[in-house]
Amino acid sequence: MLKPQLHQSHLSTKIPFLLPKPFIHGSGHASFPVYSRSLSPKANKKVRVGYKHGSIKSIASVTQQSTDVKAVVTVKETVVDFWTEIGIERGLDDFTDLFGKTLLLELVSAELDPKTGLEKPSIRKYAHKIDHEGEDIKYEADFVVPPDFGEIGAIFVENEHHKEMYLHDVVLDGFPTGPVHVTCDSWIHPKFDNEKKRIFFTNKSYLPSETPNGLTKLRKEELETLRGNDNGERKKGERIYDYDVYNDLGNPDSDPETARPVLGGKEHPYPRRCRTGRPRTESDPLTETRSSSFYVPRDEEFSEVKMGTFSAKTLKSVLHALVPSLSTAIVDSELGFPFFSSIDALFNEGINLPPLKKQGFWKDLLPNLFRAITDGTKDVLKFETPDTMERDRFFWFRDEEFARQTLSGLNPCCIKMVTEWPLRSKLDPEIYGPQESAITAEMVEQEIKGFMTCGQAVKDQKLFILDYHDLFLPFVSTIRELKGTTLYGSRTLFFLTHEGTLRPLAIELTRPPMDGKPQWKQVFRPAWHSTGVWLWRLAKAHVLAHESGYHQLISHWLRTHCCTEPYIIAANRQLSEMHPIYRLLHPHFRYTMEINALARQYLISAKGVIETSFFPGKYSMELSSVVYDQEWRFDYEALPKDLINRGMAVEDPSAPHGLKLMVEDYPYANDGLVLWDIIKEWVSDYVNHYYADSSLIVSDNELQAWWTEVRTVGHADKKDEPWWPVLKTPQDLIETLTTIIWIASGHHAAVNFGQYTYAGYFPNRPTTARMNMPTEDPNDELLKLFWEKPEVILLTTFPSQIQATTVMAILDVLSNHSPDEEYLGQEIEPAWTEEPAINAAFVKFNGRLKEFEGIIDERNADIKLKNRNGAGVVPYELLKPFSDPGVTGKGVPYSISI
Repeated sequence: MLKPQLHQSHLSTKIPFLLPKPFIHGSGHASFPVYSRSLSPKANKKVRVGYKHGSIKSIASVTQQSTDVKAVVTVKETVVDFWTEIGIERGLDDFTDLFGKTLLLELVSAELDPKTGLEKPSIRKYAHKIDHEGEDIKYEADFVVPPDFGEIGAIFVENEHHKEMYLHDVVLDGFPTGPVHVTCDSWIHPKFDNEKKRIFFTNKSYLPSETPNGLTKLRKEELETLRGNDNGERKKGERIYDYDVYNDLGNPDSDPETARPVLGGKEHPYPRRCRTGRPRTESDPLTETRSSSFYVPRDEEFSEVKMGTFSAKTLKSVLHALVPSLSTAIVDSELGFPFFSSIDALFNEGINLPPLKKQGFWKDLLPNLFRAITDGTKDVLKFETPDTMERDRFFWFRDEEFARQTLSGLNPCCIKMVTEWPLRSKLDPEIYGPQESAITAEMVEQEIKGFMTCGQAVKDQKLFILDYHDLFLPFVSTIRELKGTTLYGSRTLFFLTHEGTLRPLAIELTRPPMDGKPQWKQVFRPAWHSTGVWLWRLAKAHVLAHESGYHQLISHWLRTHCCTEPYIIAANRQLSEMHPIYRLLHPHFRYTMEINALARQYLISAKGVIETSFFPGKYSMELSSVVYDQEWRFDYEALPKDLINRGMAVEDPSAPHGLKLMVEDYPYANDGLVLWDIIKEWVSDYVNHYYADSSLIVSDNELQAWWTEVRTVGHADKKDEPWWPVLKTPQDLIETLTTIIWIASGHHAAVNFGQYTYAGYFPNRPTTARMNMPTEDPNDELLKLFWEKPEVILLTTFPSQIQATTVMAILDVLSNHSPDEEYLGQEIEPAWTEEPAINAAFVKFNGRLKEFEGIIDERNADIKLKNRNGAGVVPYELLKPFSDPGVTGKGVPYSISI
């Protein structure tokens, strides 16, 4: 039975009547009462309230202190809106705008009715279009808020258009305490597609226990909506977050060669991804079918708000169109570069690509890579010369640069200190051969020229190593069965000089027993004779290929993109939008899920860019699974603990950041620890504001549910590990959040935005080695070629033309900052401004980041710091917080958005 409701007719003399409450069809919250008002009464206006039934008439006089409130809604014009031609739906939407019924808004009180214990009636109004300037479309609605309504806690929004719209925010102005802000930044579906209205909470944050009673039910319902259920296939536009294993990397129904094992589970442990619910393939019931687009929740998709800006869509276009065009232009996929001058020609002359239907497409999409030629009829792919090459065209040849880049290059998070001698493998000698390394103490002492004994060098913490021996050796025989690639287990040893630089001493390459042959291993050292010099260069090429593969698959993909996705899914499923920790983390999660879905489509998929261009080939993702299983620990993702674990630092309360670095001039660690401390201070200020004591942490059911789900579902294959942090104190939470934020911002920036700078000239970072060392199973023909044309052996070892150019084009895109990049601490999130203490903490955070930029400039100008400057050396700026657009080699965005 419908209850009577106060209704005010604009046709009356402002005498209110009790009328039945209108039924709101399809609101999704039909039980929510609604105020329906046509005219705003004046504040302090005395009105007569009456009820007439038969001969009984009762009249009362009340004093109303209603508030006139103006709602201004900002909708962002999207790229799709801009290019949409007039059609039937557009015409209907124009009529909707004309009649002032674009958006239906409902104000929701934060308080329950104290008399009934039920929700107070919401206040409904249609918003009408008032302005369209640039990308902002403004809508307005006028509300009259009754005196007993209480604080505004949330707002329902219904889109009356026939197409979705991007709702930026709603500002409610007119309250004595100032405007109420509701930041939305969300896609609003048309009511014709889904009758359920969207709910947005105000920018004020609440712990679950502090939630106003009028919002408790809505807070719970919204989380239930986002969790959805695990039934059926997810559809584009939905907002459901759930988990699945990586079972969609291959397409065995169309090509049996693309069958790939499922990643996630006992056999191949792996983090979980976003569930799409697509049907399974006919040929393999464990594999999910692939489609032209991979589902991610609608608000995780890359923004189409900024017109003409660089985005993940650009990467998709490169992968979808450029790679096939390169394959057409370079017919022979195995063709290498005949001369080093032909590599230089990529930057000087470029590659003519076949014409596309849309003339000038490439020049519009990638102006940095494509140059117009004289007649304007051809598309020429002409690569920008990387900064490293611009400063010193022989940089990649130099041993000191090879060593320096282990500390300040693209992959500075793998080098370790040698703590035991002799070096030994931990692999089964029955399968992989003798465990003893071929690098002897005598070799080390010969290289350091009697400066100290090998034992003394270990004791004095002077020896460091890049160790890919035990990780890669089990893959050697299977990878060597693949066409056009080879592999060794490798160890590369370095000595810390008195100048604080590293000097390479030896490279050991190992092949396990295979094909009826015993284990083969050989040590290569810097030499002063042509034969030794060229063997050393070839050995370096193999190690650099190992470095490139590990960097891309582990340091970059696994440790940042892949392992972060479960944090995002769990946060959206378990932390309310109004939870302060959700609002702290949200900017660090933007667009990561879509870029990961794009990676599953084109980069890490079967026969994708990684498999076709990097040395592990079809075993690439299995290799990353092995590393996740054997090496990944959440606690070691914290930079200080990572450095300690690798022996690159020891705890020292008297040292800066509480750590003493084993290599004092270690740019990644030096800058990273400053940034870590800045992030941690900001997180500490934020957490301590909301959690005054440990009891609030323990009793926060949303927070505990989020972290439990991260551990037991998102990282289910490691759920029983003892090293997972337990959230019992504010300090536990601070350390956990700082680690997640560091990975999404600092760590990702360090391993991503220098990719074109250091790998754009691919001889510096070859992605694969296509030829065995000439000293392994030598034959007369190979040795003759090596003696007469050693350069040819090196060029043949390097990636093919199609491999190199494909990776170069993609690295240019990945290294690019978009014009609308959101940098760490540059702009405050609207919700953070609601609390003066948080606002002040952010101002301090922003100030420290600006100071940090100056610290980096000072360090790069210090000639004593030889690992970050010198003749022809690119200064280390990868952790410099802010940047201009483009390929700059600096800038730390909030999130993993590319």
